[in-house]
Amino acid sequence: MLTAPKRLEIQDSPIPEHGENEVLIRVKACGICGSDVHGFDGSSGRRIPPLIMGHEAAGIIESCGSGVTGFAIGDRVTFDSTVYCGECDYCKKGQVNLCDHRMVLGVSCGEYRRHGAFAEFVTAPAHILYQLPTGFPFEHAAMIEAVSVAVHAVGRITIAPSDTCLVVGAGMIGLLVVQALRAAGCQKVIAVDIDEDRLELARRLGATDTINSKDKDVEEEILAQTQGRGVASSFEVVGATPTVQTAINTVRKGGSVVLVGNLAPEVDLPLQAVVTRELSLLGTCASAGEYPQCIELMSNGSIQVDPLISATVSLEEGPSWFERLYQREPGLMKVILQP
Repeated sequence: MLTAPKRLEIQDSPIPEHGENEVLIRVKACGICGSDVHGFDGSSGRRIPPLIMGHEAAGIIESCGSGVTGFAIGDRVTFDSTVYCGECDYCKKGQVNLCDHRMVLGVSCGEYRRHGAFAEFVTAPAHILYQLPTGFPFEHAAMIEAVSVAVHAVGRITIAPSDTCLVVGAGMIGLLVVQALRAAGCQKVIAVDIDEDRLELARRLGATDTINSKDKDVEEEILAQTQGRGVASSFEVVGATPTVQTAINTVRKGGSVVLVGNLAPEVDLPLQAVVTRELSLLGTCASAGEYPQCIELMSNGSIQVDPLISATVSLEEGPSWFERLYQREPGLMKVILQP
């Protein structure tokens, strides 16, 4: 329970009650998301105490509401982090991530409070559930939400096999974007970061080349590798002015820049470069129904999550691991809690 900014406590709470179209899930694994780490100090305004955070989760159905069909007690499931209504214009168009009545599990932002999955039990509407294949590890299932963010981002553009794409930022989502690009058929993917260990992991996971921006001028390197043209598309997975500018300045005329990171609420944009080179800037938010695709990509090995999981620990150890993540402990990436 987040009881105050930067204060997490292990507490006993009543088992949550589910509605007629909801299920009660016994949580088997829940990942600590970067947004949880950024938000638990109160800076984002989306984690207002008291709150049970956690939205990257999977488990076993314990109980079903009277209106639930297609699921049964004992089913192994994961669920979308976005609780969408299914009735608004965006939902009817399949843009469930833009739902007018969107809520997120484990988030409290003033407009709503929806307790999440850093607990033994959580409730979720049946329409956001997905069945897990037999033998699919729960700790991998807790990564599907993050994988879906990357797959959705890559799906914002059309990839040609001959394209060269750039991923700026080789954190967890950036490493998943690298893999999603390769899975989409992109034959050349360049990853940029300032951490050599992350770049080495990027190469292991499919990046055909890497650039350490501490040691080299990224724009010069990209132009040298693309005969002076620039990459077809870039994916900015940090959310800060320098990296956004790198993503824009390395794209060829008529290319696309997909903005995934949102660390800073505002950045300085090189407007003339965007306008005179007729670039397409695309935002990307969460995911919109890509979970089955992600489960397939993970099942067949196209996207690997094991190398991204730094630790799997008990729920009681959660507060100390939150602090380690908040302090940006070197080498620490995804931590999975097991209630």
